[in-house]
Amino acid sequence: MKFNFLKASALGLIAISATFVPLMTVQSQEQETRIENAVAEFSGIDKITGRIIKFDVYIGETVQFGALQVTPRVCYSRPITETPKTTSFLEVDEITLDRKIRRIFSGWMFADSPGLNAVEHSIYDIWLNDCKQESDIAPPSDN
Repeated sequence: MKFNFLKASALGLIAISATFVPLMTVQSQEQETRIENAVAEFSGIDKITGRIIKFDVYIGETVQFGALQVTPRVCYSRPITETPKTTSFLEVDEITLDRKIRRIFSGWMFADSPGLNAVEHSIYDIWLNDCKQESDIAPPSDN
């Protein structure tokens, strides 16, 4: 009995590609159901006073929390009918004692894993709570 290597290889590739197609489809569906939001909701703790404060920040705007400046660039969530997955890409700068601005964080935060990429500063910690379409705070003016 002769073994046809070419035929076996082709069947192997078909089996492998059949395995990866569903994974690519799931990933495509995930990207399609992502909701882009206008506001990121954060919590921050002042470790000296022990106070936890919730604050909203519009995408592309900067809000100061203590000596930190928080600027979210995007905030994504999913429809309520799907598994929650809330993420935000943000930049956090620290205003030093000599009034210089130093970037201390630039990256993704995940609301379902706040300890994974939270900003941990010697005095302040910041983590993502949620993304939403609107806030009780008035949107920034275009002046």
